[in-house]
Amino acid sequence: MASEVTNRVRGRRRELLDRTLIWNQRHLLHALREFEDFYNSHRPHQGIANTRPLQPLPVPITDPDVIDRLDIRRRDRLGGILHEYQNTA
Repeated sequence: MASEVTNRVRGRRRELLDRTLIWNQRHLLHALREFEDFYNSHRPHQGIANTRPLQPLPVPITDPDVIDRLDIRRRDRLGGILHEYQNTA
């Protein structure tokens, strides 16, 4: 359990805090909440087949014509430190 907590802290520090200048406690709490939401709902996780937690794997797109017509949009979070990608309809 202690090693799991240590790994989580190291991950937050490496992925967020090493790239962010934190101004005060309010800013720190906002950044951590935003990162946790991103980490748990949008970020792919290699440990579970690159899918989000509690979500089924998406159906792979293999048709080249469909791939060419994809309209992928990027949304920056936390001033561009985090990026979300979404296929628009």
